[in-house]
Amino acid sequence: MNASKWILLVEDDGPLAELTLLALTLQDPACEVVVAEDGLEALDCIHHSGKFQTRVSGDPAFVLLDLKMPKMDGLEVLRQIKSDARLKAIPVIMFTSSHEPTDVSRSYELGANAFVVKPMDSVEFNDRLKQIGTFWTKVNMVPSAVSPIES
Repeated sequence: MNASKWILLVEDDGPLAELTLLALTLQDPACEVVVAEDGLEALDCIHHSGKFQTRVSGDPAFVLLDLKMPKMDGLEVLRQIKSDARLKAIPVIMFTSSHEPTDVSRSYELGANAFVVKPMDSVEFNDRLKQIGTFWTKVNMVPSAVSPIES
């Protein structure tokens, strides 16, 4: 992962957020992972408001978004991100324990880039996060990372 890239992790379960944070940072200690505990904090982080107003500008490489959260659920956060012209190119990965077909369908209808079920096995959990982190920060190219051709 690139040090200039950062990840927004939106997870209301404190211990699970810590495990996720650890797995992502073990893969690349230079990568910053910002944790939002609910949907409202996630939007504050992306908009650099509230407790995140002093964050350096720039969008996350991707958002790892839980589905079921207090205050504002993941689907509403996803809807708001994908309906904002400035934010809609940010990759959003739904990272949830839900296996419900309606949650999968609704997530993709609202513009999710991926839907990943959280593995229960710790080795598989870490491996899955490594794959996600590698793909979305090293392999995937986003519009802001493409330089215009000089004439």
